[in-house]
Amino acid sequence: MARKPRHLSPEEKALWDSVARQAAPMRKPRAPAPEAKPAPKPVDPAPPEAFDPLPRFRVGQKAETARKDDLLPGLRDRLRAAPVAMDAKAHGRMTRGKLRPEARLDLHGMTMSEAHPELVAFILSSQAMGRRLVLVITGKGREKDYEAPMPVRHGVLRHQVPQWLGLSPLRQAVLQITPAHIRHGGDGAYYVYLRRAR
Repeated sequence: MARKPRHLSPEEKALWDSVARQAAPMRKPRAPAPEAKPAPKPVDPAPPEAFDPLPRFRVGQKAETARKDDLLPGLRDRLRAAPVAMDAKAHGRMTRGKLRPEARLDLHGMTMSEAHPELVAFILSSQAMGRRLVLVITGKGREKDYEAPMPVRHGVLRHQVPQWLGLSPLRQAVLQITPAHIRHGGDGAYYVYLRRAR
């Protein structure tokens, strides 16, 4: 059996009208569609000093050859650009080959598994003995290895030794790593300046 609709009393209708006047619509009314505007004129490319990964190129335009690339600098350049953590005057003398290393470790001809424990023992014992400047000789690596089945980075120890020196347990002992002067081995050796033993 269907119910009869109930009619509102005058008080209920007055209350409903007051609530309806205060309510805000949930959705804003749609604005009329904007009129079609003419297409904007093409903008000239950004000035050369602003970095744009894919700059615009027009036919007949010369390529920008002076633009810097984002390749990682060489190991020697990265070590030279590292901030100086030791005495600046001593650092200058060291890089010019004027400071004489107190001890040296020659890793020539060793594999990585042989060289790593030798390096750890040498650095930690040198620090315990109070040495400040030691020389680690890695060699420059083979020029070419045509028998390798895959491309190999030449001078594996030369690239690996600075990384080992930056990791625990050697990190706490090492203050500065710098490529050696030519009189002490040049590209095939590193000066390692040690912190004072505590």
